[in-house]
Amino acid sequence: MRRRLAIAAAVLSTAALPLAALAAPSARVSERSRTAGVAAVGHAGRWIVDGSGRVVIDHGFNVVSKLAPFDPARNGFGRDDARFLAAHGFTAVRFGVLLQGVEPAPGRYDDRYVASIRRTVDLLGRYGIRSLLDFHQDLYSQRYQGEGLPAWMALDDGLPAQPQAGFPGDYFGMPALWRAFDNLWTDAKGPGGVGLRERYAAALGHVAAAFRGDPAILGYDVFNEPFPGSPYLSCFPPRGCPEQDAARLAPFTRATIKAIHRNDPKHLAFYEPWLTFDYGAPTGLGRFADSRSGLSFHDYCLATVGAPETPPTRTMCNKLVEERVIANALDQTRVSHDALLLTEFGATTDTTELHEILGLADSNDIPWMDWAYCACGDPTGNGQAEALVYDPRKPPSGSNVNQTALDVLDEPYPRLVAGTPGPFGYDAGSRTFRFRYSTAGVAGSLRPGLPTSVWIGRMHYPHGYHVRVTGAKVVSRAGASVLTLVAKPGARTVSVTVTPA
Repeated sequence: MRRRLAIAAAVLSTAALPLAALAAPSARVSERSRTAGVAAVGHAGRWIVDGSGRVVIDHGFNVVSKLAPFDPARNGFGRDDARFLAAHGFTAVRFGVLLQGVEPAPGRYDDRYVASIRRTVDLLGRYGIRSLLDFHQDLYSQRYQGEGLPAWMALDDGLPAQPQAGFPGDYFGMPALWRAFDNLWTDAKGPGGVGLRERYAAALGHVAAAFRGDPAILGYDVFNEPFPGSPYLSCFPPRGCPEQDAARLAPFTRATIKAIHRNDPKHLAFYEPWLTFDYGAPTGLGRFADSRSGLSFHDYCLATVGAPETPPTRTMCNKLVEERVIANALDQTRVSHDALLLTEFGATTDTTELHEILGLADSNDIPWMDWAYCACGDPTGNGQAEALVYDPRKPPSGSNVNQTALDVLDEPYPRLVAGTPGPFGYDAGSRTFRFRYSTAGVAGSLRPGLPTSVWIGRMHYPHGYHVRVTGAKVVSRAGASVLTLVAKPGARTVSVTVTPA
């Protein structure tokens, strides 16, 4: 969503950190797909893996409806959108589920809402697209000019919801909002004498029960951009606030993940660090969750908001913010051995910014989801500047599509890797894609003959392409949208170069 002007100065004052490489194995998944075109996933350290142990690298978009009835299908998102995403090589959606839709009254769940979400998730699955269920919030709830949690969970000790500066200003100037977050993190008693954390965890557990065994699910994103509440000033870069991580965020997140995995033990549960992580603050969460967890993180640069792109601001974005966010995410997964997923970036028409983030993600083999597929009346976003498709009620074609952004985001990339990925990248100027990987598995040996799949697509190669490959043979047909490779016996590395025909 829209990048936060209020913390720009604090973010841009920090220094860059080195990148850290990591990989730690854990159990593979064995669940087979019951939805055509998609298979269940697990993880091996930072890598998301399929049932055979191949690394899965998803590219996709956020699809979130922040206004009632909080259901993208009711806003027009449907089969033509799923078909459009698949046709451009996208394999994942971060799909918004709002708690005010799930539990409109204490202890009363709206299962019709959950069932509608499941229908769309399974529709996407039939097109080979996995869904990360995103329990989304901004500014906590509608009481504070945001969305996410129901009004009955907004406990602010009677403070007035003033002054009102909208998004993101209310984060930094509304004490009532701070107290609402304080009470959530400390499990204050709410309706019926039940703690807010307990209520929240139970609601996510209820949703998880509905999706148990659904292979179209990538996992659960348990809380979008958690805000520290009253002690937020202590959480800015460069230090972050490890004390608040330990005292507030870790207990809340751990309880929520436990509730999810009690009802759905196989799907991954992704946690998020404090909002300030998105702009360069490190996290002190460390290894705190369970073996089926992942880190969901965002990467935004504030220096270009409301101002033209210039070399100085681009340098600040590169070195002081964006590279550091990636480094901090890698550091966290090195310690935690959790899966890694970039779930927000973009929200802009600035192609330089998009290229920058894609370059950082691709060179570090990080799967990503851009913000956003559609603005969908977003009250806390960046308007149509953040949308790939302007109106999901209309066909995703012609002037209804941000073709400039699509040209950047529909890039060649490895989707399934029978081995350990190395850096990959697409040079838009020469239309050249390069990728190198080791044939050694990330969680042990792989069955011989497993294919590696690379999305090539038609957008950048309308007349076909040439392939130069060492260490593997091409088994897909000439000019196929998905390039398929099988490593040669005894090959330790595979190198691929794709150029226009």
